[in-house]
Amino acid sequence: MKNIFKNVSERIGNLGLNPPLVLLIGFALLILSGACLLNLGAVTRSGESIGFVNALFTAGSASCVTGLVVVNTAYHWNLAGQIIIIILIQIGGLGIMTLATMFPLILRKRIGLQSRQILKEQLNLDTFSGIIRLLKYVIAFTFSVEG
Repeated sequence: MKNIFKNVSERIGNLGLNPPLVLLIGFALLILSGACLLNLGAVTRSGESIGFVNALFTAGSASCVTGLVVVNTAYHWNLAGQIIIIILIQIGGLGIMTLATMFPLILRKRIGLQSRQILKEQLNLDTFSGIIRLLKYVIAFTFSVEG
């Protein structure tokens, strides 16, 4: 399991992507994957697709936690669709890098400089000091309140 994180981190590092670009790509992939899932007819109560543009808007709104919708969430989406939206809200709210960094923390692995730079950018911090402590606090608080 530790090798998986090391390989992904090395591949991202080899691409030469700067931290803001990694965050942008991460959110774009989150929104696009959410839109593809919400576009499926299997996640609506009627069994019909909502259309890709509406699914894209819903996924983007959920991922960026703005709360804008084009259809009534409770009536239009079945349980699977609602779970997809909740997951998008959770990932968008906590942040992609926060969740991605949670796994190495669980495995008691050190977090590299590039990951710390991305976290610093995402959390809008001026320095590197206290990033991991803040990250642990955010994760613990979120899951204790929501759990």
